[in-house]
Amino acid sequence: MLDQGGQSMLLAGRRLDNIGLALEQRGGSPAGYMPVDIYDSWMRCIALGLDMRQPPPPEFVNPATLRQEQQRCSLVRGLALAEMHTLHQQISGSNFMVAFASAEGLLLDIIGDRSFRDASDAAGIRPGALWTERHCGTNGLGTAAHLKRPVAVHGDQHFFPRYNNLTCVAAPIFAPDGELTGILDASSDCLSRQTHTQALVGMAATQIENGLFREYHRGNILIAFHNRGEYLHTLSAGLLAIDEDGGILAANRAARVLLHGLPAAAGRHFADVFRTNFTRFVDEGRRSERQSLEDDVGSQFVATIENTRQFPMLSQPRVPAPQPQPAIEFVSADPAIAAIVRQVENAAARRMPILVRGETGTGKEQLARHAHAASRRSGSFVPVNCAALPDSLIEAELFGYAEGSFTGARKGGSTGLFREADGGTLFLDEIGDMPVSLQAVLLRFLDDWTVRPVGGAKRKVDVQLVSATNADLDESIAKGRFRADLLFRLNTLEVTLPPLRARSDFADIARHVMSRIDPSARLTPGAIERLTELEWHGNIRQLRNVLSRLSLAEQGCLIGEAAVKTALGDLSAKRLSAGVPSGGGLKRGLRDLQRAQLLSAYAEAGNNVSKAARRLGVSRNMIYRALREPD
Repeated sequence: MLDQGGQSMLLAGRRLDNIGLALEQRGGSPAGYMPVDIYDSWMRCIALGLDMRQPPPPEFVNPATLRQEQQRCSLVRGLALAEMHTLHQQISGSNFMVAFASAEGLLLDIIGDRSFRDASDAAGIRPGALWTERHCGTNGLGTAAHLKRPVAVHGDQHFFPRYNNLTCVAAPIFAPDGELTGILDASSDCLSRQTHTQALVGMAATQIENGLFREYHRGNILIAFHNRGEYLHTLSAGLLAIDEDGGILAANRAARVLLHGLPAAAGRHFADVFRTNFTRFVDEGRRSERQSLEDDVGSQFVATIENTRQFPMLSQPRVPAPQPQPAIEFVSADPAIAAIVRQVENAAARRMPILVRGETGTGKEQLARHAHAASRRSGSFVPVNCAALPDSLIEAELFGYAEGSFTGARKGGSTGLFREADGGTLFLDEIGDMPVSLQAVLLRFLDDWTVRPVGGAKRKVDVQLVSATNADLDESIAKGRFRADLLFRLNTLEVTLPPLRARSDFADIARHVMSRIDPSARLTPGAIERLTELEWHGNIRQLRNVLSRLSLAEQGCLIGEAAVKTALGDLSAKRLSAGVPSGGGLKRGLRDLQRAQLLSAYAEAGNNVSKAARRLGVSRNMIYRALREPD
């Protein structure tokens, strides 16, 4: 047995062995080869007794602990998942992954290419894995958690050689109280890394932090400000939370930078920082979207109060604020969906253009209707399918026309959909299919919100604009089918609805949809469990069709697992009678449903394979396969 001194000497010897191995592998001093943060991390790993030649096996928490941690982090996790979907679309490629971990380095969620997920399982990159430096050596998540600042770890900068084929970029996420609350990471193989990834990850982390700030202080006065008006609704805007007496509750990082040297900390007063009168500032904020704000040293800012509607005029006696009426119900038990809904509600209240992306059937129009209800606008919700209008008539339909302005114009002319939506919301569905010629006209409208009817006089309108698409607009821009400058005007807020198969609130959605179809019908847990096994390529729209068929077969009763199996089996039997070979009841039923949806989209697109594929968000090969299969 070694005494304590002998054990210390043995440990020191092992550390020296590690340093020697590092020197041998690097061909020189690690400090000269690596960034300082990486070198310091290596020294911490050695101090922890880690041996790069003998990496420990990946360590995981049990499923119950993982679920508890996901629930504990539900707010930041919901915001993170929404950003992860956007981030993955921005920088995805082969062998790529976006991950979110708790402040303790526990992986909670991953969104990644299948090729990366399959290859990374052996390396322990999956939810439930612990990725601190103690467990995995120098790595993006663990090192960012220790440093509490962004870090990039490339290739053989990882302490353990098993991760040398990876490039990991990570950024910490801080709660409004300054405490570390999570880590966002983007990882790829070294060959697939992209130079702009670190900037995008940092922007996503800031977006999550701002979302947390707004959530923590949604009951307080929220002021956004910047010294340049065009940056007022960007990530660089400062955010201040103020109580109704002018007391400062919190400031985000951008606010602290913009007000550097001024006492903008919690516990101080608005008057300690700004020369502008607080009461007049808040009351003016109820009448004007933007106003000026002057700090105590004379710096000028453009500012807006984001949530004035819930506060009374401060210069008048205060009366209880009216309780808001419930908006259209949009199932959002999934934290990622809840975060999206909150973002949409805030954007709609400020008349910001909203772009909703997602596969067909994910509920884009329902979310648009929810935005309209949340905006409390008195006008109508006017939906228009851009792909369904003839190219030659879209401009006339949207902007209206005067009588006799063209051949076929009806007597009295037309006010147009924009005028119809004045004071309300215009929902432009399938915006990706809008002709390029009309995109220029729409862009001009967004510059001054003025309608110019064909052959008529122009007129300003007040319209909340919500657009939706399942097309890859970035690809369309690259191919010249969509204008980049129009996209920038449409997506002041851009959200992506995940497919049904990726949502954690499937049971809530199924029950909600069934209650709308037949209020007397109920789904048993077994029936819902069976339904969750399907892939739902048609998403909520396909689910509605299946549940409608179930309600017809089992009217006014409890619908169980057997009924689900029978319904899908019956569909399969009908296909068999038409000469389709048997392939198994449940799975075959799903394939038949999918093929029916593909063929329906193909017909609706005028037998245009490319347009049908874009509408459904699938490859053209899927459409071709559906066409080749016998009826």
